[in-house]
Amino acid sequence: MKSDITFAQAIPHEPPAVEHGSTMASALAETIRTDIIRGRLAPGMRLKVQELARLYDSGTIPVREALSRLTTSGFVYARDRRGFFVKEVSRKELLDLTRVRLMIEPAALRDSIEHGDIAWEERLLSAHHRMSKLRIHADAEAHELNLEWEAAHDNFHKQLISACTSPWLLQFADTLRDQTTRYRHISVASQRTHTRDVAAEHAAILEACLARKLDLATGLICDHTNTTTSIALSETNR
Repeated sequence: MKSDITFAQAIPHEPPAVEHGSTMASALAETIRTDIIRGRLAPGMRLKVQELARLYDSGTIPVREALSRLTTSGFVYARDRRGFFVKEVSRKELLDLTRVRLMIEPAALRDSIEHGDIAWEERLLSAHHRMSKLRIHADAEAHELNLEWEAAHDNFHKQLISACTSPWLLQFADTLRDQTTRYRHISVASQRTHTRDVAAEHAAILEACLARKLDLATGLICDHTNTTTSIALSETNR
């Protein structure tokens, strides 16, 4: 569904912070990506280069380069002579992403558990500890996802499969997880999330992995993914 949101309605931004070794275009790409994930740049919205440059206090060349980079990430697409647009969300895409994730992630997790050593266990425990110390919601009123928790959550899921011996499984799993990020934000904004014990789900997955219980761990990761999808579907219009 296309959005009628305008840049005047968007939240003001500080200029993107450019870290050492980074470029303005890469910093802008990450900032725009974050705003797409958080819904500040709505699905279907046309991304006008001049207006984005004003919004992010940047030049038009870095903005255009940032948008071009984002077209390869699946968050932005370009149309001939019409410019750039935020990729829309849909029930069909979410169901397809989930279907493929349930093929890829359990296989990667099973391989990771089978080959994980003590160093893997230490990474997994450390990632879970950090995530458990952070709040999921940045704002109790707005129900917006805490980006610090989101980063820790992403790292936990990466560490779960980090001992997998297949580079292709790892690459596919990473891509699929990245593409479902917007839907996770949709899920977190739902009232149903407040009745869900996400921390307990993660703890159960961690315990099963450390105990090397392959069937239990893969079953739990599938249940975890399906629950998020179910909540997001209830909030997705089509």
